[in-house]
Amino acid sequence: AGTVKDLIGAGKVSHFGLSEASADTIRRAHAVQPVAAVQSEYSIWARDPEAEVLPVCKELGIGFVPWSPLGQGFLTGTVARSESFAANDIRSRFPRFTPEALEANQPIVDLVLEIARRRQVTPGQVALAWLLAKSPSIVPIPGSRRPERVTENLKAADVTLTADDVAEIDARSAQVTVAGARGSGHETYR
Repeated sequence: AGTVKDLIGAGKVSHFGLSEASADTIRRAHAVQPVAAVQSEYSIWARDPEAEVLPVCKELGIGFVPWSPLGQGFLTGTVARSESFAANDIRSRFPRFTPEALEANQPIVDLVLEIARRRQVTPGQVALAWLLAKSPSIVPIPGSRRPERVTENLKAADVTLTADDVAEIDARSAQVTVAGARGSGHETYR
């Protein structure tokens, strides 16, 4: 944080952000140099930041950037329960993408599919709209290799979930114990 503060003072850096930081780390860094944004995995099936990180970001006025907001495609409803992944697909190494974990986590996808049918939008749009409904300071960054998916994801900004939709997603997804570690190399917050 001190080094970045010096770089900002020298005009070489505009803003300071952190990735996968704990609430304590965010506080300590912010005390030295204001943090503009924190990036962490956050989605309907990766809700770890809700306990400590999001409240600290809100308290300190820090933006939050969820990566993998579509759960590496899982929340789009396009991953089959029995799907296997090629060796060059990073999901082949993630514990959440074993056949057993996919089966155990399917209720979350079923929930997203149900809301998507009800709202007449895609499941991916529901997953992104859920994040957007949480706070105006949350800006998800979905990744895609396909232009049509980028267009679809952008349209999530036009999807307005009701407070009841958000509450239903929160309550029903909280009843599912997500099977498999995140597998991203960031299994625990530091």
